[in-house]
Amino acid sequence: MPLIEIADVRHVVGQAGARRVVLDELDVRLDEQRIGVVGANGSGKSTFARLLNGLVLPTAGRVVVGGFDTRSHGRDVRRRVGFCFTDPDAQIVMPTVAEDVAFGLQRRGRDRAEIDATVRRALTDVGLDHLADSPAHSLSGGEKQLLALCSVLVTEPDLLVLDEPTTLLDLRNAARIAEVVAGLRQQVVLVTHQLDLLDAYDRVLVFDQGRLVADDTPAAAVAAYRALMA
Repeated sequence: MPLIEIADVRHVVGQAGARRVVLDELDVRLDEQRIGVVGANGSGKSTFARLLNGLVLPTAGRVVVGGFDTRSHGRDVRRRVGFCFTDPDAQIVMPTVAEDVAFGLQRRGRDRAEIDATVRRALTDVGLDHLADSPAHSLSGGEKQLLALCSVLVTEPDLLVLDEPTTLLDLRNAARIAEVVAGLRQQVVLVTHQLDLLDAYDRVLVFDQGRLVADDTPAAAVAAYRALMA
């Protein structure tokens, strides 16, 4: 598993006179296969997730993933870290399902025959093979999230970061996403409000007001989070 090293990180947004500290005094090392992240809205957890692939660069401190600093080696980090947003429409970029999955492979210079075979396998793995030629934006919410996940996984990242991937889904589709994620070989960092998804995880981080306030097993961390919210 890639080692995630976050050292003395602080992140501030806004201009002088209206600056807000989003994350502060963040110092943590993570190498487990399954890591959960929880916290109230505005706690800093989504900013934390975006630090891991360089979508957000810290105001101070360092973020290193698999030996690559996100500030100086952003391209190397993004080739190794896949990211799924809460809203899949934010990352579906091509007209059809198959074209969207193929997009990342084309950017990496794969030949046409290899791309076609890889796309077919990837769509079959997530149960979307029958929709390969369908317009991507005509899919249901759950199908779109599976498509977004598939389009990331096809590039074979070492680390997958998911920022509340089930928030907009009904229970059936949320369970399907959780099932697919559970079977992945990749290291996973999952930001979620659905605490039951974290039962089998190795470690859970709890954020509150920009600080990491608990870091423990799922049962202990979730208990700390519930007490905090109470």
